[in-house]
Amino acid sequence: MITVVISACLIADPSVCKDHRVPLLRNIDPNQCVQSALPHFARWAATNPDWTIKRWRCTTASVEEL
Repeated sequence: MITVVISACLIADPSVCKDHRVPLLRNIDPNQCVQSALPHFARWAATNPDWTIKRWRCTTASVEEL
């Protein structure tokens, strides 16, 4: 499974950062992930207004890691 890993930090305390995983469709490959990641950032940011995205990456992940 491919997932977008969003590394984000709290706006109120930028020293507090976490990785947040957003699972994608099972049949997507890493190149497609890179091309289609932007809407996932917007959706994630809208539901997590106290956080700011610092970086991101596409990676493979097992179901247990999500």
